[in-house]
Amino acid sequence: MDTNPLPAAYGGPGWQPRLTSTQEELGTLWARCGVASEYGRLRQVLLHRPGPELQTPDPNRVNMLAPIDLARAQAQHDALIRAYEEAGVRVHLVDPPQTPPPNLLFVADLLFMTPEGAILARPASRVRAGEERWVARRLAALGIPILCSVHGLGVFEGADAMWITPDHVLVAEGLRTNAQGRAQVAHTLAEMGVEVIPVGLPFGTMHLMGVLRLLDRDLAIAWPGRVPYAAIRALQAHGIQVHLLPDETEARRGHALNVVPLAPRTILMPAGNPITQRFYESLGVTCLPVEIDEILKAAGGIGCMTGVLERER
Repeated sequence: MDTNPLPAAYGGPGWQPRLTSTQEELGTLWARCGVASEYGRLRQVLLHRPGPELQTPDPNRVNMLAPIDLARAQAQHDALIRAYEEAGVRVHLVDPPQTPPPNLLFVADLLFMTPEGAILARPASRVRAGEERWVARRLAALGIPILCSVHGLGVFEGADAMWITPDHVLVAEGLRTNAQGRAQVAHTLAEMGVEVIPVGLPFGTMHLMGVLRLLDRDLAIAWPGRVPYAAIRALQAHGIQVHLLPDETEARRGHALNVVPLAPRTILMPAGNPITQRFYESLGVTCLPVEIDEILKAAGGIGCMTGVLERER
């Protein structure tokens, strides 16, 4: 008989194995979070209120379209925060301790949320290099697990990935996401039993988010001539009806497709797109317009600004 049993630290009596999964620990050891659709009721988001980093003498040099009136951009961002809060969405801010790179405003590019936690992105542009550090810092402070940080020569931006079912995610390769980045994301999702469907983006397209949005389990809106053919085939194979935008001018100038679902068939969308808004409403979609024309000069819309942390499942 062993009169000197091992201490618990070495596996002896008293050792308590950790038997719960990461997903089971959300809401206890970790904060509540998780996403497995593009349209489930929105619970939590991560935003960055823009500051002096937006003021630049050469917008093109920092991937923007035109000079920005900072005070007006901040007022519009504050209105976006209020719109989320009025819809019952909890808003967290990145709140970096120093002036960040100029595009931190577009938080959606910097993470992709899964049912178990976040995949941390690695932006493709040198102008945006390091933005992921501030998002990682904030996710950690919120208690949200970071499952994977895209690394090496991989680049991946969260706006290039999209849930089409709880078991299938589109990931687009193009300007902002390369094959190495896609493979790293696919590996992490495969560990959860989620299949990645790779698609390509045409030259001159920024992100998958800009050309395709899911507004309900059976409703998607696509930008004809820009949306990947393989993405349409994948959506149709899963019983999702795809409708094409009626007005390319509003899509291009007004970011009319750059919307965020608050719940199935209820969206926040950029104001000033009457043709597209009527089109959405004809499909039974409730539209809540928000004025963001000053922010659009930075080359992104509501979807780009919104890092989704939690949706109802």
